[in-house]
Amino acid sequence: MNDNKFKKLMSNQLFIPVIALVVLALINLINDPSFFKVTLGTNNAGNPVLSGYLITILDYGSELGILAIGMTLVTAASGGQDISVGATIAIAGSAMLRVLCGGNSRPETIQAPIIVAFLVACLVGMLCGAFNGLLVSIFKIQPMIATLILFTAGRSIAAWINNNELPIVPDPKFSYFGGFIPGIPIPTTVFIVAICIVIIALVLKFTNLGLYTQAVGINENSSRLNGINPTFIKFLSFVILGLCVAVAALIKVSRLSTINYSVIAKDIEMDAILAVALGGNALSGGKFNIWASILGAYVIQFLTTTLYKFNVQSDALAAYKAVVVIVLVIFSAPKVREYMKDARKKIIKVQKEAA
Repeated sequence: MNDNKFKKLMSNQLFIPVIALVVLALINLINDPSFFKVTLGTNNAGNPVLSGYLITILDYGSELGILAIGMTLVTAASGGQDISVGATIAIAGSAMLRVLCGGNSRPETIQAPIIVAFLVACLVGMLCGAFNGLLVSIFKIQPMIATLILFTAGRSIAAWINNNELPIVPDPKFSYFGGFIPGIPIPTTVFIVAICIVIIALVLKFTNLGLYTQAVGINENSSRLNGINPTFIKFLSFVILGLCVAVAALIKVSRLSTINYSVIAKDIEMDAILAVALGGNALSGGKFNIWASILGAYVIQFLTTTLYKFNVQSDALAAYKAVVVIVLVIFSAPKVREYMKDARKKIIKVQKEAA
């Protein structure tokens, strides 16, 4: 490989998450080749379903990938992160259950169509995003501080919506969104994240959202002088994240057809932020690559599944994950990349002199 190709490869934002995937794959391949085994079986309802560690990664990585889309835009535009994602999932999910179950936590039938409940969840998620966006864009509060409000109060609000009860949706069709559609062995979440990816791809292709977001994140004053409204772009990025949160809430709640306010989506905001960082996106804002963030989300899920495979205790999972992710993030830092390039140049120079 010549020097130009190597530089191009190293500068590609997908390089680090792809390398991370390869390393994790090799570790699992050496430890237990059956890790990659995918089998076709049946679930409790007798429907065909695919199972295996890879299916688990695709399944549970999907909701994280959806959140990574919105978190990338928020990070790029505001130069900060939203730490209220998990709590907002609880709020949107609780609102969805309120619509489906009405005032009865154990209804015999759903009280409204699922699509109506989902639209309500979208509205609630976007309102939460708008609240955070208002604090950041209008009142100029640092994003992590602004979103700390919902991070602290969000789960209590979610419990209040349903009078601190745990409603159970009686319609089995609701569980399809977080499970399997009868006759289709692939998890429904795979199709949901694919739809989200197509939508954001179309938005970025046919609108100036990506360009404006990067411009605001790189230099807010210059973007204003060029006719861009930084306040609106920041506000919009939080609203879009709120919409992504609502989709993730649909998946989370439908997995069990109920909700646990204190546990649902616990610490998922940290994984979403790590996915953005692992994708090579600067957490200080500016230029971004959503596809690298989505891939980073699946790397995080791959890592989580691998740690469970190695029988790591759930309470120690975060510590192991943090160590590995810190190494990966440092490795992807611009200064480290520059150091590696300089080191490679010195090695090539020494080899030429020796020859």
